[in-house]
Amino acid sequence: MADPTPGPTPDRAPHKNLRIRPAEARDYPHIARITVDAYLQAGHFADPDHEYLRFVQRVAERHTATEILVAERDGVLIGAVTLVRAGNPYADIALAGELEIRMLVIDPAAQRSGAGRMLLGAVIDRARELRDVHTVSLTTGVEWFAARRLYEAEGFVRVQERDWYVPNTQILLVVYTLEL
Repeated sequence: MADPTPGPTPDRAPHKNLRIRPAEARDYPHIARITVDAYLQAGHFADPDHEYLRFVQRVAERHTATEILVAERDGVLIGAVTLVRAGNPYADIALAGELEIRMLVIDPAAQRSGAGRMLLGAVIDRARELRDVHTVSLTTGVEWFAARRLYEAEGFVRVQERDWYVPNTQILLVVYTLEL
C-alpha cells in the first residue's frame, strides 16, 4: 500500500514553474502515491489494496522495462506517465509503430491545472522523436470523462474496434489513438 502520509500540496496555477523530465529512482515513492491517490480519488477503485493498485506501485520494476516521465512544479512531483512499445511486457494495446501511454496520472491536488495537458504534450513530442513511431495509443475507462475530454481535445480519436474488457471482469476499456 502507498504511504498514507501526504506529500506537499501543489498549487493549481496553470503551468507555473512546471517542468517535464524523465523519472529518477528518488521519484518512485511519489509516483506510486500519486498513482494510487489519483485512481482512488476518481473512484476507479474502492480498495487501496486492490491487486491493480499494488501493481502500479511497483514503479522501480516498471521503470526497468519502460520510459517514465514526470511532471514537477516547484520541485514537487505532481504527475507521471509510463510509455511502452509493442512487445513490451507492460503494453496492453500497442501495435508495431505505436507508443502506448500507460498510467497517466496527476496528483488530485493538482488536477485541472494544465499539468495533465503538458504531460500529454510531452508524450506526443517524445513519440515524434522516435523514427519508427507513427501513432500514440492509450486505453482509458469508458466513464473516465475528464480524461476522455482531454484526449479528444488533443486530437486523439476513439478506435472502438480495439476496445477491450479487463480480463475476468465486465469492465470495458476504450482505446484512443493519435496519428503523428
